[in-house]
Amino acid sequence: MPTLALTNFNIVLSVLGGWISLFGLVSYLCKENFYLSEALISLLAGVVVSPSAANLVRPLDYAGTAENVNNVTLYFSRLVLGVQLVLAGVQLPSRYLKKEWKPLSLLLGPVMVAMWISTSLLVWALVPNLSFLHALVVGSCVTPTDPVLSNVIVKGKFADHNVPKDLQRIIIAESGANDGLGYPFLFFALYLIKYIGDGGVAEEGGAGLAMGLWFGETWGYTIMLSIIYGAVVGWVAKELLHWAEERKFVDRESFLVFAISLALFILGTCGMIGSDDILACFIAGNVFTWDDWFRLETLDDSLQPTVDMLLNVSIFMWYGTVCPWHSFLDNSVIPLYRLVPLGILVLLLRRLPWVFALHKYIPQIEETRQAIFVGFFGPVGVSAIFYLYIAVEFLETLEVDGKTREDVESLGETVNVVVWFLAICSIVVHGLSIPLGKLGFYLPRTISRTVTGSPSGNDGEAVPPFRVGTRVTSRFSGILPGRRSGRNSATDLSTPATETSPTSSRPIFRIGGSVIPPPKTPEIGPGGDPADMRDTVEPGTGMERSSEPQARKPEPVTPGLAPRTIRFPDEVAGEV
Repeated sequence: MPTLALTNFNIVLSVLGGWISLFGLVSYLCKENFYLSEALISLLAGVVVSPSAANLVRPLDYAGTAENVNNVTLYFSRLVLGVQLVLAGVQLPSRYLKKEWKPLSLLLGPVMVAMWISTSLLVWALVPNLSFLHALVVGSCVTPTDPVLSNVIVKGKFADHNVPKDLQRIIIAESGANDGLGYPFLFFALYLIKYIGDGGVAEEGGAGLAMGLWFGETWGYTIMLSIIYGAVVGWVAKELLHWAEERKFVDRESFLVFAISLALFILGTCGMIGSDDILACFIAGNVFTWDDWFRLETLDDSLQPTVDMLLNVSIFMWYGTVCPWHSFLDNSVIPLYRLVPLGILVLLLRRLPWVFALHKYIPQIEETRQAIFVGFFGPVGVSAIFYLYIAVEFLETLEVDGKTREDVESLGETVNVVVWFLAICSIVVHGLSIPLGKLGFYLPRTISRTVTGSPSGNDGEAVPPFRVGTRVTSRFSGILPGRRSGRNSATDLSTPATETSPTSSRPIFRIGGSVIPPPKTPEIGPGGDPADMRDTVEPGTGMERSSEPQARKPEPVTPGLAPRTIRFPDEVAGEV
């Protein structure tokens, strides 16, 4: 007798696969037409299936305890950041970190310090009974800008039309580097809390030992070692891939996935030695494409963006299910009427004033509006959640007689509530900023044209009426031949709809916007010219003879090899 197996594994696979499939059906519409980020949409989907709503995905049942749920969230965030930062490093041009070290040093130095201090001051002012040292912990978690959410302004149609390439690259480089540089800000406060937070009762050594550990362990072992390790691994990986490709040892699939496997290797090895795997991933990705070879060879490939999309959708859906939504209303550290203004002020004052003040020294930011744009789009997301659980994990070690120290007893809850709320605010606000901005730009014009009744273009000229018969041939035509319906036949795909040949005199017939060639070649007259063709339809039916010359039908193009310099063994064998 068949029975339903409503196990957690089956439910999670069904929900995740179903959501990715449904979102994929309208992904282009959402991202390129409505400018909605996949992070925001996936977060809302996670809320719908979370225990607070439909209760389809139950993280606590899978992990067993809240501590295990936190560990899963930490490791999942770490995985997504590692892969994202290797891909971010690969996207940058040759020797980019070396060439643009001056603007990057401003963004990673003064601007990042100012972001940390300003956010900590806001937290200290609005969270009751919180010391400034504890506020520094909260501020350090949200100091790095998130590379996942930054994709909204560096990829896609909006970025191509509105953000210069140089500006896109400096945003990618900054968001990639400052994620790994969040450790010094976080552990500066954590070490001080450990050794002087309770007056030096539980731990001996005082501020001197705390600063010694901060310089030696955090900067020396965590940061410097990760930079060296990432550079060495990236360089060795590049040389090995060159060697294997020259001897035709590597196939196309392995070549394309090499950067992702490199990210997994660095995450695992850096995790074992306790170094900064996030920063090492970014450095390795940039060194890996130091000569621009791998970047150019994979520039038009879709494997890396596909893996990137799958991770992004999954992680933000997971965030929607594990986010402590109830704690925003019911907690013992900050009331909602203080939490909401804190979120607004952090989004406005955390980054914008400092980027605007220094934008004249950053060549990629050429105009004032670009400075405001870059200053506002410093999103808080995956990196903040990652550092949140790093901080919680460290605070759990501060115990006296098996119990949490009194001075940090409420700090874990404060960090959890405030950082999660700021991350959700950033995901929502930065995810809706571009579509709302577009709506605010076009809506008044649309209303004005509707009221006046005389639509006009940008230069005041009358806009021609819309015609259903007009067709624009997509630049992607011919990519997917042989679909189930007959409308995408070889004739349709290979016949241009807008270009005409001035040397051809053969007539054509039009139905709407499609071009239908004549069924047979006209007879050749005595003079060598084509004989007249009589119309075979009645006038007024929409199939009259067109007065314009017919386009020559090009020969069907056989799909060939992609325009790459590398030819893999399986492709070369296919040519013979």
